[in-house]
Order: sequence, then C-alpha cells, then structure tokens
Amino acid sequence: MNAPLIGLSRHRLTTDGLGVTTLVAFHGCPLRCRYCLNSQCLRADGVWRTVTPEELLAETIADNLYFLATGGGICFGGGEPLLRTDFIRDFCEQCPKEWRFYVETSLNVEQDLLEKAVPCVDHFYIDVKDMNPTIYKNYTGADNSRVVDNLQWLSRQQLADRVTIRLPLIPNHNTDADRQLSRRQLEAMGFSDFDCFDYVCRPQKTIA
Repeated sequence: MNAPLIGLSRHRLTTDGLGVTTLVAFHGCPLRCRYCLNSQCLRADGVWRTVTPEELLAETIADNLYFLATGGGICFGGGEPLLRTDFIRDFCEQCPKEWRFYVETSLNVEQDLLEKAVPCVDHFYIDVKDMNPTIYKNYTGADNSRVVDNLQWLSRQQLADRVTIRLPLIPNHNTDADRQLSRRQLEAMGFSDFDCFDYVCRPQKTIA
C-alpha cells in the first residue's frame, strides 16, 4: 500500500515523544482549521511524495541507533494520521520492537480507525481544539461529536494514561475560561496530562 506524505523531519528531540524522533507527516485531513499549521496537507498539489511501509522503513532505519539510545522512535502527524491507520499498522509491524510510536491527531475520525491504531501506538497527542461544539465548529468547520465519542472510548478502555491532551488558546475563537471548562470536562473523563499553549496564528492559505 502507498501513503501520501507532506514531509518527513528527522532528529527531533523531545518535541513529539521521548528521545530522538522522526516526524512522518501525512497528506489529508477532515478539518479546515482557520489557522492551519500545515495547509499543504489539504491542497490537491500538496503531496510531497508517496511511500510504501517498506520504503519508509528503509529510510527511517538510518536513525535506529538514535532511537535505541534515547528511547525514541516515530511520530505520525499530518494532516490526520489516523486516516492512514492500515499503513501505520503495517509499518509498525516491520520496525524494530524497541522503537516507540506516537500519533498527533485531532481524533476526528471513525472509531474503528482509532481501535486499529491502539495496539501499535505508545502515546497519543490529541489536539481537541475546544470541547465546546460551537467553538469547535467555528474554528474547524466540522462537528466534534466523533472527537468526544473517541475520547470516551479511550477512557473506557483505561487508556487515558497513554494520552496527552492539547488545549490551545485560539485568538478570536476561545478564551482561557473556555479552555478551563474544556479541561474540567476532560478531567471528568479521566484525562490528566494536558499541554496548554497559545496559538501564534497566521491566516490560512486558500485551499485549491
């Protein structure tokens, strides 16, 4: 199988996981965020290259010693990496067992994709934007019901300790009071690891 990439970034240190990691960024996303960081993932001409799991492993194995020495590995981002769950599973099954795998996700995907990813992913970084459905839709153009359902599923499966929740303060969309309300709602679900930060925003480019 092939997967379209928008980029591959090596030698990242404690940015998206423990130790040294390589970020694999996939093309494609279900959201249309107002301040999209990687708008290339939405453009029809935004595919940098396509790879098979075997081709990706042949490239990333070059950093095996770094991964083993630091407890690092691969972080899948995008775009929305969980849209490529079958590719991710195939790739992970071929990698050295010592590698760790991380996913940066909006979690706005069908639950079956999340369920298939869980066995091979060590940690999820979930950017929930805001738990308020109106704020979420105004910012992303999408409904957040799947996000909430998937968070509840992770909690029921007692996987909250494998999740970091990202709670951004988004200019012109939410307030710190909104963010605190989101955090309390998520804490009630059982989540306790939060990354709170402020967006430094730039206007989204027009998507072709």
